[in-house]
Amino acid sequence: MFQNPFSLHGKTVLVTGASSGIGRAVAVECARAGACLVITGRDRPRLDDTLALLAAPAEGAHQAVTADLTDAGQLAQLVAAVGQLDGVVFAAGTHGTSPVRMFRQAHLESVMATNYIAPAMLTQKLLFQKKLRNGASLVYVSSISVHTGTVGVGPYCASKAALEGFMRALALEVAPRGMRANALAPGLVDTPLVSWAEEWFAEQEKKYPLGLGKPEDVAWGAVYLLADASRKVTGIHLHLDGGIVWT
Repeated sequence: MFQNPFSLHGKTVLVTGASSGIGRAVAVECARAGACLVITGRDRPRLDDTLALLAAPAEGAHQAVTADLTDAGQLAQLVAAVGQLDGVVFAAGTHGTSPVRMFRQAHLESVMATNYIAPAMLTQKLLFQKKLRNGASLVYVSSISVHTGTVGVGPYCASKAALEGFMRALALEVAPRGMRANALAPGLVDTPLVSWAEEWFAEQEKKYPLGLGKPEDVAWGAVYLLADASRKVTGIHLHLDGGIVWT
């Protein structure tokens, strides 16, 4: 009997940052692929909006847990609330826009706390409390800016570079359990995180031969990395950059 290697039927997946943007799109597409979802975010009304968009799983029920992952207590409560997981997509993040000459230490620490420390500590707690099944897939949403550099987002680039370095070390540590760790590195994606700067956004769009990314483009990459189709893929960053020329 043929089994679709891109299906997520029978898998339980945790998605962070699921209340909007990329995280919401990941949750929606994972549910469409058959997964049972645990979604988390800081904004309960928007999280409930995401929950309402999810296709019903064949077994069980989707779950929403409100949590600020930069708060150690709330992070611990999230880990306690989830059961056994087959995958996690770490999509929560912040943009961290500031030229180097202007940012302050508090700003840098805030960006690092959201984009690197929170996903790293969530990973640690899920592993330590044995919440991840053998063969689980961990997917970290990074950025193409780690590899190209982008003016004015030094703190953001640094936080995502730290996340990718962490991911590569983790991939080796969890491999004996058949677990995998990978990163998605999108180019500019049309989300509320960046589209507020309309003039800058329009100028950046001209640089992408295949056009700007949509949240679902990143979501489909996440589904691939969560599915058995990618079972021999680990420790990599998958570029979703629309063909932008690196300079």
